[in-house]
Amino acid sequence: MNEKFEHLIERAAQLIDRLEAILPQPLSGPDWSQSVAWRYRKRSSGHGVLEPVRHVAAIRLADLKEIEPQKEKIQRNTLQFVAGQPANNVLLTGARGTGKSSLIKACLNEYSSQGLRLIEVDKADLVDLPDIVDVVSPRDEKFIVFCDDLSFEDGEPGYKALKSILDGSVAASTPNVLIYATSNRRHLLPEYMKENLSYTHTDDGEVHPGEVIEEKISLSERFGLWVSFYPFTQDEYLVITAQWLQSFGVSDEAIGAARGEALVWALERGSRSGRVAYQFARDYAGRHAS
Repeated sequence: MNEKFEHLIERAAQLIDRLEAILPQPLSGPDWSQSVAWRYRKRSSGHGVLEPVRHVAAIRLADLKEIEPQKEKIQRNTLQFVAGQPANNVLLTGARGTGKSSLIKACLNEYSSQGLRLIEVDKADLVDLPDIVDVVSPRDEKFIVFCDDLSFEDGEPGYKALKSILDGSVAASTPNVLIYATSNRRHLLPEYMKENLSYTHTDDGEVHPGEVIEEKISLSERFGLWVSFYPFTQDEYLVITAQWLQSFGVSDEAIGAARGEALVWALERGSRSGRVAYQFARDYAGRHAS
């Protein structure tokens, strides 16, 4: 009888071990010495983990040209944050390839020696942000939660989660956590012509947006600092191209001769962005390496 009972206890313990393996576990802190940047990832079992970024992009603030006003705002806000002074959550919006994400990565490289850290979170995982904050809040470092290319479709759960976080949840009241998000949409949600029908105005001309539009505007307004980026002019594009060619060791004479090719490269891609300039510089430097 005792043997059967012991066997039953053993089987029950094995079953509990298997259940614990598949059930979501509380997020635990990683070995913070492994990196200055981390990605939050969900396993197929539902477990959330912070994975170290082994090779952080080496871009520096000095590498980013023709976005000086935007750089000054982000750098000032980040410096305040690192110094323990009041600072804002940041929304970077505007044209693609103009340096929004690169600017955040450059700030990490600039201030990681002063305790700045970065955690990249996909928009689908924003609902787990309170768990991430619980893990990092006891730390001395300052953490930027980075959401790249953030935008929502109607009804996505991450929208309300982020709205709640920005509006005064535990994340907003934690002094060592800020949210930096980039987006091509200023209001983060799609806008439709039919929503304009909900606009009303009074006899004196005062305009009142409808509730649908107010809801879409309200999320972006919860970011304390907005930084807008704009398409580059031809001259600005060429300055950025020259800077990247120089970083790849191309001579000044060759950089001047490459202007025509750089313009054709941008024309073929329909964009004069910093990303296009970088891609051309890599191609040109590779072709002329000998």
